[in-house]
Amino acid sequence: MTSEPVHPVDPPGGDPVALARVVARQRAELERLRDLAASAAVQERAKGVLMAVTGCSPEAAHEELLRRAAEGNRTLLEQCWLTLGALPPAKEQPAGTPPASAAPPAAGSWDVAPTGTVELAKILGHIGQDLVRVGTPQELAWCLLQHIAPETDADAVMLYRRLPEGGLELIGHAGVDPTFAAQWRYVPPVSGVAALDALRSGEPRWLEDLSGDGDRYLIIGESPERWPSRAWLPVPIGDSAHVALGVWRGRGGTFEPRERRLLRAVSRLCAGRLRAFDPGQERTGEAVTQTVQAVFDALPGAAIMLTPLRAASGEVEDYRIEAATSEAVDMFGRSGREMAGRQVLESYPALAGEPLWQGCLQALETGVPFESEPFVHQEVVGEVPVTATYSVRAAPLGEGLLVTWLRHRPAERQEQRLADVQRLGKLGWANWNLVTQEISWSEQTYAVLGRPPAERPLALERLPDLALPEDAGPLTHAITELVRHARPFDVPFRIDTTEGVRHLRLVAEAVTAPDGTTVEVHGFVQDLTRQRSAELALVESERAMLLQRGILQAERALAARLQHALLPLPIKPVRLAGLRIEVAYLPAQSGVHVGGDWFSAIELPDEHALFVVGDVAGHGVDAVATMAQLRFSAKGMVTTGSSLTGVLGRLNYLLLHSRDSQTTATMVLARYDPVRHVLAWAQAGHLPPLLVRRGEVRYLERPGGMLLGASAAPVFEAAELRLEPGDRLLLYTDGLVERTGESLDAGLDRLAEAVRGQGCGASGSLDALLDTMLAEEGRDDVCVLDIRLPLEDVTDVTDAPDTDD
Repeated sequence: MTSEPVHPVDPPGGDPVALARVVARQRAELERLRDLAASAAVQERAKGVLMAVTGCSPEAAHEELLRRAAEGNRTLLEQCWLTLGALPPAKEQPAGTPPASAAPPAAGSWDVAPTGTVELAKILGHIGQDLVRVGTPQELAWCLLQHIAPETDADAVMLYRRLPEGGLELIGHAGVDPTFAAQWRYVPPVSGVAALDALRSGEPRWLEDLSGDGDRYLIIGESPERWPSRAWLPVPIGDSAHVALGVWRGRGGTFEPRERRLLRAVSRLCAGRLRAFDPGQERTGEAVTQTVQAVFDALPGAAIMLTPLRAASGEVEDYRIEAATSEAVDMFGRSGREMAGRQVLESYPALAGEPLWQGCLQALETGVPFESEPFVHQEVVGEVPVTATYSVRAAPLGEGLLVTWLRHRPAERQEQRLADVQRLGKLGWANWNLVTQEISWSEQTYAVLGRPPAERPLALERLPDLALPEDAGPLTHAITELVRHARPFDVPFRIDTTEGVRHLRLVAEAVTAPDGTTVEVHGFVQDLTRQRSAELALVESERAMLLQRGILQAERALAARLQHALLPLPIKPVRLAGLRIEVAYLPAQSGVHVGGDWFSAIELPDEHALFVVGDVAGHGVDAVATMAQLRFSAKGMVTTGSSLTGVLGRLNYLLLHSRDSQTTATMVLARYDPVRHVLAWAQAGHLPPLLVRRGEVRYLERPGGMLLGASAAPVFEAAELRLEPGDRLLLYTDGLVERTGESLDAGLDRLAEAVRGQGCGASGSLDALLDTMLAEEGRDDVCVLDIRLPLEDVTDVTDAPDTDD
């Protein structure tokens, strides 16, 4: 005996409904295993009988059973019961019992035990013997009822066959009156039918509480209280089940485990008998088509039933029209039954590859109905091109498609286009006949004016009542001029709706009689709320831009004055301690705030010169304040004798303990001794100075020093450089070399190349260098100190002791 393994199920913690489902599944699996065990026991007993009679081996006995079953067009289980039933002598029937061909013997005449596999096998053995004698599904239903009634209290048996269209057809019944059977001969393919559910799932459906089961299933029969408990079992024929066995009882309550096992076995036992019936009893494809066509003849509208014709690969090559409604007419004039049997591409080859064709394929694959937009289709009929506009819907039905369509007449299509234009343009037409007092509005006019379509349209002179008070006067004047003097108008006005104020536009003109009297007015009203809102937003945006522009201009003017006050620039190069000094400061091109770049070039009391270039992070007032603090602090500390590294250390402490402790800055600090021609310098995270000497351009190696405000214990170092006549030294901020998308090293190389291209001596002007380096838009602040030791005195130099003043 073989069986499928039962996988353990972890019970969901604490959920009684989930636990009940687990118990139900395990109980159903146990019943299935018991049925398998009973079937296996019957087969083994039948094999043992053949081995005892013929002396063959177990394998030969099994093959003999299979051969006899095939010859008799029976299932293996049926053949086993026939083999076992032929052994014992037939029991004598009680007096008055009809012959087996008319009515099978009642199960109550058998001496069988109520429980156990052996007793169940005996019951099934008697049923199997009598099933051989039935010849129709109707006789099968009576045979089953008389055998299972004493065992299960069954009062009626129903046999339903599933139709290709998806519904059910009653093929046999017992225990119900003919009127009831005629009323429920066909069950449509609707959801919630227990018999259909059993066929789809392959598992029985036990309806033991119709008051609760009625919420889930459609109960067959107008009086469900007559049979309060029912069972629907699939009858397996081959790999699937197409017939459902219904067992109805006049009493309520559950089906006992023994009754369930018996009914499951009975449903399998009668499968072979149903398969052995006359093939004429089964519906052929032609009969199905005739049934579908008969249904389609009674349906209104244009519809056809398509069956896909597939190639060996499974790909759909064409469709065959199985049935068509009487109102279905193609462009060739064929209608209804004349279209049935034709193939789509043979009759309408232009459809191949079209969106409609692809939509039908998609509906077949996904099971989701396809609905097309209106499209134009053209065919050549008698060498004359015929064009028509269609809307098509294709819905899956079984293995085929149910296709419905609507052919749009030109007038209807034109009306639809007009309605679409009004809807998309948010406008509606209106007409007032001043002679007959007839008024007609389009549907969209009601929507634009915010009025219910059920209300009567307003008279022309009453339209100003809808407008806001301030707009009613101009609209009234325009309507009066139109009626009296036939003057057309185009007047904007506003109305108040539940959605807010709506901006409208009314355009109208007059139709006059020969004497010039206005007799009719027609025009349209349009909703311009969205456009007007956009215009108002644009006006508001322009007003804000103008205001912002004024603020920017004021800020720029203030920035220019602040820059001049904090960083006064000399008009010409100046001389400090024998050096020629040229200064350039250019604020950032983007934004209006003063930056943090700054410089200082002053002569000290000991006739030395101090040069400083710094860059405070950020822009705005805070950066300016920090810049001024650093600039004047550095100047004061050096003037009072502090060393360069000491100054940097104190400035670092100052930034760390300032109001905004997150501020950082870079700086180059240099002191020049004119007697020794030595420049001592230190730096704090700043770019290296650039030295030009005898045509050679190189960057000075930076002494140690880190960003100001970045560490509480920084280390600063100093370096010295002896200047020679003709030397040129550039101190600058990063705005001179930075470019978007370029590395800092590339910018430094570009600066060195630009300086090298200027040559040496006084010929290399600072303005020309700036023009070369600052061609890119959107640059940052730039500050440059151009320091030169002349070969000889220069005449265009201003003797100024201090560029800070």
